[in-house]
Amino acid sequence: MGEYRHAIDAKGRLIIPAKIRNECQGSVVITRGFDGCLALYTKEGWEAYYLKLQSLPKNKKEVRMAVRFTISKASECEFDKLGRINIPAPLRELASLQKDCVVVGAGDHAEIWSQDKWDEYYDENQDDYDEIFESLDGFEI
Repeated sequence: MGEYRHAIDAKGRLIIPAKIRNECQGSVVITRGFDGCLALYTKEGWEAYYLKLQSLPKNKKEVRMAVRFTISKASECEFDKLGRINIPAPLRELASLQKDCVVVGAGDHAEIWSQDKWDEYYDENQDDYDEIFESLDGFEI
């Protein structure tokens, strides 16, 4: 959980906040996320996600596309001694990561956004917070 702002360096290294890093046991899996971000999973979280993807019906074109787009971009990234990971160039390009980034807790994974994209996404959608929760089936507080 949380929102953390960090800069990515020219080599693609990004500090992952200690609160997230402490759950990751030395490495993470990063892949394409939704809405223009990257998704960051612990190894265990990635395994669970991967198994769900593999259990989908392969006779559906949309499933095959989703699996291909997700798994083909997945990359295991190890932490260096400074708590950074090196995000591969194709993933950086996919999420438009150039300098200022935001790491956002998202439940069973974290997301890595370019700061501009995150701020725009947040600003455009924050006023719909109440309506979003009202539309969720089966969610009661």
